[in-house]
Amino acid sequence: MAAKQNHSIEGVLFDWDGTLINSYDADRSAYLAMFEEMGISWGIEELEKNYSPDWYQVYRAAGLPRRRWADADRAWRAHYAKHRPKLIAGARRILARLGGAHPLGLVTSGDRDRVTRQLREFRLTTLFAARVCSGDTLRKKPHPEPLRLAMRQMELDPSACVYVGDAPQDVEMAKRAGVRAIGVLGPFPTEKRLRAARPEFLIGSIEELPDVLKKIAPLIVRVS
Repeated sequence: MAAKQNHSIEGVLFDWDGTLINSYDADRSAYLAMFEEMGISWGIEELEKNYSPDWYQVYRAAGLPRRRWADADRAWRAHYAKHRPKLIAGARRILARLGGAHPLGLVTSGDRDRVTRQLREFRLTTLFAARVCSGDTLRKKPHPEPLRLAMRQMELDPSACVYVGDAPQDVEMAKRAGVRAIGVLGPFPTEKRLRAARPEFLIGSIEELPDVLKKIAPLIVRVS
C-alpha cells in the first residue's frame, strides 16, 4: 500500500439534533411532559444540567427505574410528535454545497423512524451516503461504534473524515474513532461541556463549516 497526499476531505459526517435540525424546543417540551407523566419532579434546570444525547443517561440521572424506560420512551415520542422542528439556519445550503464535493454521512442518537421521517419532510433523504441511528449499533455515543459503522458503509478511512456535532459526546466519539472533531454551537444546552471537550475546531454556526474544511491540513489517504 502506498500513500499519497490528498488535499481534500474525503468524508464529512454529521450529528442530527442540534447540529442540522433545531429540535431543542421539541425535545425539551417532550422531556418536561414525560417527567410529569412519570412522576419525576424535574424542571428545565435539572434537564439542562443532565442533558445527554443518550437519553438513558438522563433517565438514570433522574432516578427512573429501568422497568419504566419503555413507558418513558413512549411518552417522550408522543409529546415530541406534537412539534415540528425546523432545520438550522443555513443547513440546507451548506449540505448542498458540501454534498457536491464530499460524500456525506449522518450519525445520530435519534430513533430511525423519527429521523427518517424528518429527512423525508426536509427532502434530504438521498443526501447522505450513510445513516446510522439509535439501535443500529449495540453501543451509543460516545462509543465510536456508530461512527465506525458509518465509515465502513461509506468505505472511508477515519483519517480522511471529519465529524460535526454540538455535544461533548460527539467530540469524544470522533476522537475515539480517529476522526477529526468539529464542534458547532447549537440550540441545546451543551456549549460549556462542548468547549471543555476540546474539539479540533469550534464554530459558532454551521455556515462556517466550509471555511474550516479549507483550513484542515492535507490528509494521508491510503491507496493500492
